[in-house]
Amino acid sequence: MVGVKQEQGDKRLERINGLIVLLLFQLAGESISLLSRVPIPGPVIGMLLLLFALWLRRRPVAALERTAETLLRHLALLFVPAGVGIVLYLELLQDSWLPIVTVIVLGTVSTLLATGWVLQWLLAKPWRRRL
Repeated sequence: MVGVKQEQGDKRLERINGLIVLLLFQLAGESISLLSRVPIPGPVIGMLLLLFALWLRRRPVAALERTAETLLRHLALLFVPAGVGIVLYLELLQDSWLPIVTVIVLGTVSTLLATGWVLQWLLAKPWRRRL
């Protein structure tokens, strides 16, 4: 029984360590965004820094992997504030539904086109065989 509790404690500590690492990368991204005044959100910069760090490491970090699995398992909870915001501003959304739908459709189509073009460009490169 003691071994099981110790193992659960180790997993919790590993998840907390992973969350600390994620938050430190977000803090680094926020700091870079604020100090350099680039129009890129800090969390995006932080995730790019994390991606680069993981790429340099060449293997996943167990603590980050376990933390990411836990966060993804509870991802639906992160959509609750967005749902509350939609209900809260329902009247405004009813008045402006056409521009909102237009922007969503155009954004989705342009993202799909850009992704397709980048994929075709990458696949056409001679170095793709090494990937």
